[in-house]
Amino acid sequence: MTRGGSQRLTFVSQSLMSRLLRSMRLSRALSLLAPLAFAACLSGTDPVTFQNIPIESTTFSSNLNVNLAASTKLPSGMYYRDIIVGTGKTVATGDSIAVYYQGAFTNGQLFDQRLSPSPAFEFKLGANRVIPGWDEGLVGTKVGGVRQLIIPPSLAYGSSGSGPIPPYAVLVFNVTISNDFTAGP
Repeated sequence: MTRGGSQRLTFVSQSLMSRLLRSMRLSRALSLLAPLAFAACLSGTDPVTFQNIPIESTTFSSNLNVNLAASTKLPSGMYYRDIIVGTGKTVATGDSIAVYYQGAFTNGQLFDQRLSPSPAFEFKLGANRVIPGWDEGLVGTKVGGVRQLIIPPSLAYGSSGSGPIPPYAVLVFNVTISNDFTAGP
């Protein structure tokens, strides 16, 4: 190989090396900037929040006997009303309770129920074993009582729904506190 050919080869390899380094720097810069650009596109959005349909704007089937004027509104936006005031112990967070219930959509269609004589549904109140609307709305109910819960999506199944429950569904439950009751610590 001639001396000139060697210099040309060295020049070509240096040129390629220079382009490769620039490309690597650009690639590194893009890998650092891409997450920032993506985050900037998402600014102002919160992927874990969802639409909270105001219960006051909801139309309820007459067979549900929902009466918001006679119900108590909690700071979370849910409502409750004691249809039958019980005469037994008062339910508190941490209590293990047994309930019978019916759950319906605002159009009156039942989506779930557990009624006597079947075994009552048992759970510890406030232990995240049920939807947040139950944990919040059943506190203060007395054994033997029937409480109606009108629960916004944010305290039920939110934007994802679950099984037969569609996203953003306002739910209406009539819950009876059974005599099977164990007070919490």
